[in-house]
Amino acid sequence: MDRADKAILAQLQRDSGTPISEIAESAGLSQTPCWRRIKKMEEEGVIRRRVALADSAALNLNLTAFIAVKAARHDEAWLTKFAKGVRAIPEIIELHRMSGEIDYLMKVVAADMAHFDRVYKKLISSAEFSDVTSTFSMEELKYTTELPLDYA
Repeated sequence: MDRADKAILAQLQRDSGTPISEIAESAGLSQTPCWRRIKKMEEEGVIRRRVALADSAALNLNLTAFIAVKAARHDEAWLTKFAKGVRAIPEIIELHRMSGEIDYLMKVVAADMAHFDRVYKKLISSAEFSDVTSTFSMEELKYTTELPLDYA
């Protein structure tokens, strides 16, 4: 990635709805080469997709929880069943396979504790676990979807 690609990507990460004319100007390009670079980054998978970021509080999703899971088994059948179960729960917005003491960590949004309890019950019915631990966010101190571009 050169300087222009990074400028384009930085602007798209801040606001993917920015008009191409503004993106091109910030990158020091005309519109057509800028558009071609965006398309190339999309084709190469650098840009996965362009989305609107919704505000969880505005959608009455006021509770954020992190669920740490220890798998009951470590085989393909268990993982397939677990992944299928997680995909069926829209409140689980992130799932990571971890190193260390826990096997999987997920981020969950819910309206309140009763809603979270329903999500939790769906999760624990989806697969067998040796341990499931939930923790709750008290305050969000930083949130961004912008990735640093110094390493590209």
